[in-house]
Amino acid sequence: MYSLIVPVYLNEGSIGELVEALDGLRAALDSPLEVIFVVDGSPDASYTELKRRLPHAGFTSQLISHSRNFGSFAAIRTGFIAARGDYFAVMAADLQEPPELAGEFFRQLALGQHDVLIGTRESRSDPWSTRMASKVFWSAYRRLINRNIPSGGVDVFACNREFRDQLIALGESNSSLIGLLFWLGFRRGTIRYERQLRRHGKSAWTLRRKLKYMIDSVFSFSDLPIRILLLLGVFGISIAILFGLVIVLLRLTGGPVVPGYAATMITVLLFGGLNALGLGIVGAYVWRAFANTQNRPLAVVMKNEEFPGATR
Repeated sequence: MYSLIVPVYLNEGSIGELVEALDGLRAALDSPLEVIFVVDGSPDASYTELKRRLPHAGFTSQLISHSRNFGSFAAIRTGFIAARGDYFAVMAADLQEPPELAGEFFRQLALGQHDVLIGTRESRSDPWSTRMASKVFWSAYRRLINRNIPSGGVDVFACNREFRDQLIALGESNSSLIGLLFWLGFRRGTIRYERQLRRHGKSAWTLRRKLKYMIDSVFSFSDLPIRILLLLGVFGISIAILFGLVIVLLRLTGGPVVPGYAATMITVLLFGGLNALGLGIVGAYVWRAFANTQNRPLAVVMKNEEFPGATR
């Protein structure tokens, strides 16, 4: 059986088209399809719309509701835990990734040549500003975190049961789903697709969320902040040594040595800034280590309802 996980947040307007598209996907597959909808604390009527439509859908489904918004990674993880299939795929509820892509995921996985498949955008129908923002984000992600990330980024993926089991066993908080996908390894493949124009609602993938995701990824999968701190420390020490040598040289040559207010302030501010930066970087790592020792669940499931699918 195939399991499709669909995180839902602010997707009220696309629910009708989504259910119809998944009915078409079910008819095109060679094995039964189960769809797990995870409503991640969405403030709109997404949950109500799904509960109204799913009893009449032609596929088996689960409707899970989080107690609040925990983020898309937590929603995907909840869906993976609840899924019962042999092959698993993730699909966005806004229909920007065509449902046929999930069907291709399942067909490729069933061949047994890959453990995980990454959907990478070959092109996208979004506005120019959105395309540029995405290009900058994924370019920075590749440079700072993992050079193996496709240039088009990663929004959807699929995997077999072995990969799924390893992924949900990683209970890290404040981590990066994309980083974990590439960290796990296994036999990985890519499928290119064209990202469709969003027809309903507004994307919740805001600049603030992008920055948080980037920061979480950097601190979870890179030692770049530590290396930057070391370089700044070396630079600061070099400046201090240079000032000391200048003072010694002036004394040896009989030159005037007048304690300068500007030089003193620059030195104090320089090392004060380095100390503050170092404490901030170390504190970020300590906080993440502390959060992972609390053993809090990554998401809290409030409701879980099942729908067997209408006979057609």
